[in-house]
Amino acid sequence: MRAIAIRRFGDPDGMEVIDIPAPTPGPGQVVLDTEAIGVGGVDAVIRRGTLAGYGFTEGLIAGSEVAGTVTAVGDGVDASWVGRRVWAFTGTGGGYVEQAVARVEDIVALPDDLTSIDAVTAGSSATVAHFALAHARFAAGESVLVRGAAGSIGIATVELAARGGAGVITVTTSSPERGRRLLDLGATHVLDRSGAGDPSAPESFDVIIDIVAGDDLPTFIDRLAPNGRLVLVGLVAGPPPADFGTRLMSSFQRSPSFSVFSLDSVPVTERDRVRAEQFAATARGDLHAVVHQVLPLEKAAEAHRQMDDGTVFGRIVLTPN
Repeated sequence: MRAIAIRRFGDPDGMEVIDIPAPTPGPGQVVLDTEAIGVGGVDAVIRRGTLAGYGFTEGLIAGSEVAGTVTAVGDGVDASWVGRRVWAFTGTGGGYVEQAVARVEDIVALPDDLTSIDAVTAGSSATVAHFALAHARFAAGESVLVRGAAGSIGIATVELAARGGAGVITVTTSSPERGRRLLDLGATHVLDRSGAGDPSAPESFDVIIDIVAGDDLPTFIDRLAPNGRLVLVGLVAGPPPADFGTRLMSSFQRSPSFSVFSLDSVPVTERDRVRAEQFAATARGDLHAVVHQVLPLEKAAEAHRQMDDGTVFGRIVLTPN
């Protein structure tokens, strides 16, 4: 079967279509024919080699989020999964394939009226957004800044904060056109990537959800209100500076807090419950699965070029057929 491997860390040209044997499920696993594959920000971070120091090696098959139909199950897995449409998390790799393997605890059944493309657009993103806001102890009436809001996690955070009664929702993004689209989804103020551009926007925020990190993260720590909380959920621009904690200390009297968040810290049953609820909400149209473009699997490098260029609004989805 076809798969996309990261043959060389760096630019998207290091990605290559390869042929590998069709998988067989091990104990506790399922195999599914993929119908849609989500292209996530973490895929690009891994492809660039940013996380090479964390055990990621060249040759990795990219991708982590797929949807499709279960075709086989391993020992210990209920055979009734065969023939069912599911969303699946494949881990930190293994998703850019025609047939994917996932642990049974990492799959969720899909509603009949939710497409596989919408499932991989909302599946991880909306769940991360939900629990990131909970991790920040977000409450109705509070001001929220979503840094890097044009991706699928950012869009979901904007929508969920609006549904949760945020007093103000400010976003950073790279263009006025993206800003207008975010206003339609619930944002109230639009800033550029540096955090400037709207004099009516708040100077400080109760909650900042940061998907970007990078060298500019300390300047956003400075924009936390007294008792404000910044939660980092992504590294699209790479890790923050090693000394970023000094900015927290310089704001000591305002009692700011900084934390990182990963879905791995959420119990599986709670994570799956929320994800199933969000799939249902997306099928109803209460949440929006914003698809930037659908490309064939072999165009994975093109998807990554668009991500590197900063032209993607929402999520690019790959399809194997």
